[in-house]
Amino acid sequence: MAVQLPSIFEERMKNLLGDEFEQFTKSYEQSPHAGLRVNTLKISMEQFDELAPFDMRPIPWCGTGFYVPHGVKPGLHPYYHAGLYYIQEPSAMAPVELLGVQPGDHVLDLCAAPGGKSTQIAAKLQGKGVLVTNDIHSERTKALAKNVELYGVRNAVVLNESPERIAGAFPNYFNKVLIDAPCSGEGMFRKDEDMVKSWEHHSVEKCVLMQRDILETAAKLLAPGGTIVYSTCTFAPEENEAMIAEFLNLNPDFTVHDIPETAGFAPGRPDWVRQMLPETAEKTGAVLDQTRGTARLWPHLLEGEGHYVAVLQHRPETSTEGISSVEDEKETVSKIAEDQGIAVTQPLSKADRKRERLMRTESRERTERPARGGKNEGRAGRNNERDARKSNRGKGQGMDPVNIDPGTVYQQFIEEHLELELLGETVFYGDRVYQSSVGASRLEGLKVIRPGWFMGTVKNGRFVPSHPLACALNSSEAKRVINLTSASGEAVRYLKGETLNIEEARVECKAGAAAKGYALVCVDGYALGWGKWLDGVLKNEYPAGWRWTSV
Repeated sequence: MAVQLPSIFEERMKNLLGDEFEQFTKSYEQSPHAGLRVNTLKISMEQFDELAPFDMRPIPWCGTGFYVPHGVKPGLHPYYHAGLYYIQEPSAMAPVELLGVQPGDHVLDLCAAPGGKSTQIAAKLQGKGVLVTNDIHSERTKALAKNVELYGVRNAVVLNESPERIAGAFPNYFNKVLIDAPCSGEGMFRKDEDMVKSWEHHSVEKCVLMQRDILETAAKLLAPGGTIVYSTCTFAPEENEAMIAEFLNLNPDFTVHDIPETAGFAPGRPDWVRQMLPETAEKTGAVLDQTRGTARLWPHLLEGEGHYVAVLQHRPETSTEGISSVEDEKETVSKIAEDQGIAVTQPLSKADRKRERLMRTESRERTERPARGGKNEGRAGRNNERDARKSNRGKGQGMDPVNIDPGTVYQQFIEEHLELELLGETVFYGDRVYQSSVGASRLEGLKVIRPGWFMGTVKNGRFVPSHPLACALNSSEAKRVINLTSASGEAVRYLKGETLNIEEARVECKAGAAAKGYALVCVDGYALGWGKWLDGVLKNEYPAGWRWTSV
């Protein structure tokens, strides 16, 4: 059934597209294309090829993406609940592919909910480096945090903050920044008819104001020589080429990195800015021509919805003023890289070095201010001893087990149940334990939804492992594993929260561990969650809020 497009939108697109308009409107008579992206944090492409439960075709611009046949429902399979793939619109996979993420990068996903692009970034990081994923809307961070956890991301921090406040805590910290900007959503009309209904109320003018502020703040978050990818799912040149031209005009140390016209990608349209927005064209001058190197994804030219993507490359100053030799220059750059925890490959100017000194001063000042966590996580603890004292306050000193140090309880669980090397800083938020890739001090004063990988809680001298801990484990890291098969129906029963009868011979124990106790429950070898095994019965520890509810 054809989508009924707003008449104002149709008139504008007809004027812009000319001879292409008829082909464009016919695309709205077709069904939107469904896709999934393999989560290589949990499974390799070769392994997924052997397990794939349905026929698929590769998506040209994403090496881990596949088209799913119409009528197939990938969400109704245990592999989805094991986080082996993310269901994602094909065009939406392009921005992260163009960001060029490598293991070890410091990456910010600034407008991240519901988290599809964040999980794509995490798979490229492969557990190395830092991922800070943020959304300014508190309700949307619930889905964001859940997806980060389901897909086994260990090195992510989830925030609910404005870009400006993040910039205060992470100045010039990230070498890759993704801005999937809030927009008028014209490219989603075929996929979501509600976008058609809300289009006139979600005006282009309002979106432009937000986009301009977000882009300018992103420049303050970026490390020298870093990359910003800006994307929208709209066709409006005001939100696309005009926005990029304005940014380049104000930030001459950035340039557009040209996107190849392959896989159906069409070039940007600076001519549309000149046609529709002559004042912007005059103000931005020659830099507007750079926007031809951005990309437009059209529903009539490829199998996907409408998107726009621009890759912005920072060009750091290369002045060596104040540096006496090449060796001194290398030493200076190396020291700044060490302080920021990133790889800086370009020499910094005198102004950059002054900014670095100011950053370090501000960082020291922030560490003296008290922390304010998000509503879900409470107040950040400074160290294990303080949390232990708080936990024991008013309970007497001779009472066992409440006097046990929570850090000790946590470490004992890890040693007894897992074969796992803990990376990052152990952070206590109340009774919750996290492994954080950035540490608690940098997060002080921010609305923190997840300061890191949520490991579990310490209560009454006991450590209770979290579901996100299980989600991010592979079967070789657990000392006790129970493997269910997708074909038998056991995995679905487990996902529904049922208790299972499991004979002792099926409990795979390592390093002398007994069958009794917490076991990592897997489907065909991939983690689903926790269970407690005792005398032939597996008590189900799968969280109620995550359970399979489909018929």
